Amino acid sequence: MRELFLNLSRYPRYLIAFCLGLLNNYIEPLAKRRSNPVTAIAIIGALISGLISIVLIMHAMVYPTSLT
Repeated sequence: MRELFLNLSRYPRYLIAFCLGLLNNYIEPLAKRRSNPVTAIAIIGALISGLISIVLIMHAMVYPTSLT
């Protein structure tokens, strides 16, 4: 039983490492392209629109309204 709990306690560490790896794979190519002003503006616009989308989705999930 102790081994089971030891294995289960490792999963959050694996999840964090996996998420950081994904984040690194997305950010590293973007960081190389930031020297071009047009690309930098496009990246900033994409980040802002993504953040707005997440905020609106979370707001709709937390404060649902009826359709009637």
